Amino acid sequence: MYNMSLPWWGWALMGAGLVCFVALVALSVRRNHGVKRSLFASPYTLWMILFTVLPCILVAYYAFTDANGAFTLDNFRHFWDSNYTKNQLYAQMGPEAAAFISRGTVNVDTLVYSLWMAFLCTLISLLLGYPAALYMADRNMKIGSTIVVLFIIPMWMNFLLRTIAWMSLLEDQGLINNFLRLLGFEGVQLMYNSGAVLLGMVYNFLPFMVLPIFSVIVKIDSRVIEAAQDLGANSVQVFRRVIFPLSLPGVLSGVTMVLIPSVSTFVISRLLGGGKSLLLGDLIEMQFLGAAYNPHLGSAISLVMMVIVLVCMGVMNRFGEGEEEAVLL
Repeated sequence: MYNMSLPWWGWALMGAGLVCFVALVALSVRRNHGVKRSLFASPYTLWMILFTVLPCILVAYYAFTDANGAFTLDNFRHFWDSNYTKNQLYAQMGPEAAAFISRGTVNVDTLVYSLWMAFLCTLISLLLGYPAALYMADRNMKIGSTIVVLFIIPMWMNFLLRTIAWMSLLEDQGLINNFLRLLGFEGVQLMYNSGAVLLGMVYNFLPFMVLPIFSVIVKIDSRVIEAAQDLGANSVQVFRRVIFPLSLPGVLSGVTMVLIPSVSTFVISRLLGGGKSLLLGDLIEMQFLGAAYNPHLGSAISLVMMVIVLVCMGVMNRFGEGEEEAVLL
């Protein structure tokens, strides 16, 4: 049984982190807006402390400690140890773990697979979302606002329910296979594979690609486009020289909003993949909720994923700054 209590130095680490965070926020508010306005930032500061700073500190603490609360780097070594995770998979999944046991280093392979699936999801969402956003932003299209509503309505529904709805469509006795049998064809295995997981990811994250791009394109001044046309530019040149460069901030926002949750998702792979498409989020969930209970290893994997997410965000921000400078020039 794992000891979830913190030693004195753990509490001291948390306290030091909180004090530094509060001091930085107070210094920033005092320097920019004065002392009185700092009261308005108090609710947000408290929210950040409770639901952002504290969880990050706890994750870092458990990642560098063992079951007895002693400092260790074994959790990160287990991330590279294939035998350790293979035994966990047997304990968690039983005979179904054979599909993953054939891999070399399970955690690393899962990390690479998760990044690949996130890349494919982001690329497909961009290829589908940009034309849709461009169409919705066209002022000559009267149904543009209707399409925007159709993109927003599914987001009002619970994420889990949207994924379960796809199960009723893709399962062996689902609507698609029943329709194929009605036409005289044999049923197709649509569930429990990477294709189903990718389909669910694109469906759930596509609005996060479309809406940022749409919000940027719709604000482009029509006089800029008319000026380009008056100078002799055709439709392709207007798009390549005017619309696309000005829409890059929306593209970068959409890529960030799709890529980051795609790396860490686990509900979609669990429901549509049936546990056969193991993503990094599934490994983390296994450590906290599965039979192979090990919150310290789960925290280490979470910390690795947090670093990857921060690197991706830094690269996107850096790329975005370069693109903005290029557009201004």
